[in-house]
Amino acid sequence: MSNDVHNSRRRRSTEQPTLKQVADAAGVSAITASRALNRPDQVNERTRARVLEAVERLGYVPNLVAGSLASARSRFIAVIVPSLANSVFIEVIQGLQETFEAQGYQILLGNTEYDLEREYQLIRTFLGWSCSALVTAGLRHNEACRTLLANCDKPIMEVMELGEALDLNVGLDHTEAGRCMARHLLERGHRQALFIGARLAGDYRAGMRYAGHREVFEQAGLAAPLLELERGGLDAGATGLERALAEHPGIGAIHFANDDLATGALLHAQRLGLEVPQKIAIAGFNGLPLGQHVTPRLTTIRSPRQAMGELAAMEVIRRLEGQRVLRRQHDVGFELLVGNST
Repeated sequence: MSNDVHNSRRRRSTEQPTLKQVADAAGVSAITASRALNRPDQVNERTRARVLEAVERLGYVPNLVAGSLASARSRFIAVIVPSLANSVFIEVIQGLQETFEAQGYQILLGNTEYDLEREYQLIRTFLGWSCSALVTAGLRHNEACRTLLANCDKPIMEVMELGEALDLNVGLDHTEAGRCMARHLLERGHRQALFIGARLAGDYRAGMRYAGHREVFEQAGLAAPLLELERGGLDAGATGLERALAEHPGIGAIHFANDDLATGALLHAQRLGLEVPQKIAIAGFNGLPLGQHVTPRLTTIRSPRQAMGELAAMEVIRRLEGQRVLRRQHDVGFELLVGNST
């Protein structure tokens, strides 16, 4: 894949839509379009609705930096993640922040709570304040957000996963990670394995891991049942174990979507007097320290989260400094950590 800085921005415009283009698309004057966005009380609802529809369709972002500052180069990078309660994203943020700050950049942090509409609004706000670049966790965006990003002339870095990126991409193959753990469970003789995740519609990367898990088991001619929980965390892991025992009698292994759930289940199994892995095997994902300090030690897959943030930041800085990026896409890989829980 080409490393050329200029050729790497596939499918993206070099010019952002203007207010006049929005006005033309809405069939109003530029002054009316400006009023609809900045003083909505001065235009009727139908006119404002037409202007907002044109804004979304064209991916227009008003520049909120006034006067001479508008032409100045900012030194902040917008970073948008789906959760600040999950230590996985905290480690990525740490890698990004330390690397950016070492080069004189600061980060502005946004939290979407796994809501793609909220992501769109955050990105509009950050771009409006003329951030130098944008880092998002994930490749999935709603249609309005994709239009916005496609028209953005700033570096865009998508992290956490691999796929068809808008610009730059650093991540790992979650489907393959799911396959890896499934193969491990089969090698250990676990032919009845349940996958447990939480809110998979939002945490779609966990859904990708389940897809890999299911593929391996189905290729072996085995069932690959799924149990979805309404929330995550240690307590939810205990609930997941209880439900697994009640709803899937005879289940021999549980592949949890993350280490929080898996560790919660492992600790609850001890309270129940349920031997792990003799009676039931438990596996997770992320390689969090917590899972490595319980007994039995949790089998999991470790992803290099801080290193991912550092690499992503360095590629963004190269783009900002007019240098060639090393590669448009980096696969940081993962490591299977075989503990005593499987």
